[in-house]
Amino acid sequence: MTVSPTPTAARPAPRRPEPATRKNRKTRPPAGIARRRARTGWLYTAPALTVIALVTLFPVVYSVILSFSDVRFTFGGVRVEEWTLGNYTTMLASPVWLEALAFTVGYTLVTVAVEIALGIAAAVLLDRLEAGRGWILALLLIPWSLITVVSAQLWDFLYDATFGAVTWLFGLVLDQPPVILGTPVPAITGMAVADIWKTTPFVAVIILAGLVRIPKERYEAAEMDGAGAWATFWNVVLPALRPVVSVAVLFRVLQAFGIFDLPFVLTQGGPGTATQSLAVLGYKTLFQNLDIGMGAAIATSTGVLVIAGCLLFLRMFRSQVDEGGAA
Repeated sequence: MTVSPTPTAARPAPRRPEPATRKNRKTRPPAGIARRRARTGWLYTAPALTVIALVTLFPVVYSVILSFSDVRFTFGGVRVEEWTLGNYTTMLASPVWLEALAFTVGYTLVTVAVEIALGIAAAVLLDRLEAGRGWILALLLIPWSLITVVSAQLWDFLYDATFGAVTWLFGLVLDQPPVILGTPVPAITGMAVADIWKTTPFVAVIILAGLVRIPKERYEAAEMDGAGAWATFWNVVLPALRPVVSVAVLFRVLQAFGIFDLPFVLTQGGPGTATQSLAVLGYKTLFQNLDIGMGAAIATSTGVLVIAGCLLFLRMFRSQVDEGGAA
């Protein structure tokens, strides 16, 4: 008796590479056409680049030049007397500038920290809502959509020492309600509350965009491991939100450090110099004291500090993204 060999599965024939045809061959335009396209692109964008240079770059460069100048007013206009570092040496030794710097840094740190905490809490609540999220999100965005000057004027009415609603509420529990915008600590607190009320929705929207991108499998895995709500938030949600939180912190630090309109409308930098930011100090020095060189030095130093903060947080943001990708 003969045994027939067991049939083996036929191996597929190796796939031959497709011949290069016009359809599957990647072609590059000739060098002459590429250069012509590049010239056409520069030609179309030249008007926009010119406007940006005139509106943005020229004032910045001119302000830096004036900051190193001794500028005098004459009957013929403005004249540069000499090039000097005196504006910066005077500014760095000025207690008014140091006080404005301390207020700006402290105000930025406190308001951004509170806005990040409240923004994360609001985003988590919105993410858990199944009905009415759109309406609540629309209502939440109303403070952020208001122009800052309008928002500041609204809070100025609320803080009014005679007819303000906030003053009336303090009068219900206190014998003598404080003059909110006329006392240093209440003025700083009231301005911070107005800023937090306006910009927390912006932070919440950014963080909500990061929450909806977290895969549901991570929550299910944490639940199977027996993790509670706080452990899930701390070990699953917060690490996934680090890049998004870094972006929110970056935007808010840049905005808060250059704050001008809110203290200018509410307190004019007062009482005294309690709420005088670097931007308000630069405005007063330049337009009220007519000290062009010193005002330009304050503006330039503020810009340098903002750029340094921007680079620092961009580096932090990149490290957060790298850690998130490695995880």
